Amino acid sequence: MAAHTGIAGIRGDAAAEPASATPKWAGLAWALLILNTLGSTGAKTVIPLPRSVSQLVTMGSLMTAFVIALVLNKHLRIRPSAYLLLLTFLLGSSVLASIDLKEGAGALFRCFRLTVFVSTLWLLTRWWDGGFSFVRYHIRTYAIVLASVAIGLVVSPGNAMPEEYGGRLSGAVWPLTPPQIGQYAAVISGLTLLLWFGRRTTWRSAVFIVVPVVGLLMLTHTRTATLGLIAGLAVAFLSMLLTSARARKVFAWTVGVGGVAGVVLAGALQTWFLRGQSADNFSSLTGRAKVWDALLEAPRTTSEYIFGVGLTDKSYDGLPIDNSWLAIYHEQGFVGIALVAGFLLTLVVVAVLRPPSLARACAIFLITYCISASYTEAGLGDASPYLLHLAVAASLLVRGVPESDEQAFIPAKGTGT
Repeated sequence: MAAHTGIAGIRGDAAAEPASATPKWAGLAWALLILNTLGSTGAKTVIPLPRSVSQLVTMGSLMTAFVIALVLNKHLRIRPSAYLLLLTFLLGSSVLASIDLKEGAGALFRCFRLTVFVSTLWLLTRWWDGGFSFVRYHIRTYAIVLASVAIGLVVSPGNAMPEEYGGRLSGAVWPLTPPQIGQYAAVISGLTLLLWFGRRTTWRSAVFIVVPVVGLLMLTHTRTATLGLIAGLAVAFLSMLLTSARARKVFAWTVGVGGVAGVVLAGALQTWFLRGQSADNFSSLTGRAKVWDALLEAPRTTSEYIFGVGLTDKSYDGLPIDNSWLAIYHEQGFVGIALVAGFLLTLVVVAVLRPPSLARACAIFLITYCISASYTEAGLGDASPYLLHLAVAASLLVRGVPESDEQAFIPAKGTGT
């Protein structure tokens, strides 16, 4: 069979995979959910885009995604999901914390957004079957987003790498910050590499996506995304070492080549990692630690300790919190922390208990990435790309992976591949 290249090549070999029962419109609904989580703030764009317009687009995409999912699943057939059940409890807790309007009417609007977001995910669970449909939707949509970033870099380098972000790559077509771009690049490059490893896509398709995407990641100078990518892939491959000779070979080569490259390029890597920051700025995590200290030292009522102050824009005293756990503590209290820790722990336990497969490896990569990024990025407690990454992981961990998927991943005895 002729090889496919580019994004379409993510389909892989059709002879090795049964036709998916997931309707194409579900892919559109997923793409619209991703569009909703892109946000509406960032660098200056080539064509001035008023924030009210971008907010209208993102909120409109969420409502459209819900309508599409509802039409596709008009009989409301859903799959049980511990992840979404705990996320629904988190939504209820957020409404209770926001209803007194301590954070203004915006808190209730964010609760409404989260309600529609979670409801759409529930409607799409009908097609969560342990297959790779939603992985492909994820890769393709974020690849299109990153293509717009690359276009902005070519058309207007000044807007794409502005001084306000220290010359780091940002979105010049759609307002995207460097950490956002780094996150999207890390996730789709990691997933694409795993699909290539599991023979679900060709090496040409993998190179077509991974090489430019990793290049964009490097231009963002995003340490969180880079370390998350490395940690996610390391844990994913470690989960396969006992059952796959190919995984052992790839892991050994990666460690060997990575070690040599680390020694040879130590100076360049240190320069890239520090981003020209002073020791004091680096030790305070670019000022994050000061915001965290102020947040933790602020007086709170018993109710705020338990349920939080309600959903906010993930900032404290006008500065971004940039830590999922502290943002949850601030907005949803200890109840929120318990619920988020609960659905993360549930996903980890289910992934560990599942038999080795490519689907499990992809899920482990996504879970590891989200956990590692939670220290310096907010998003686990509200509608965000992180909740979508975890939703993809949950869809991969559903029982009933087609037998051909397992056979494509685990080589036959004696093949040595």
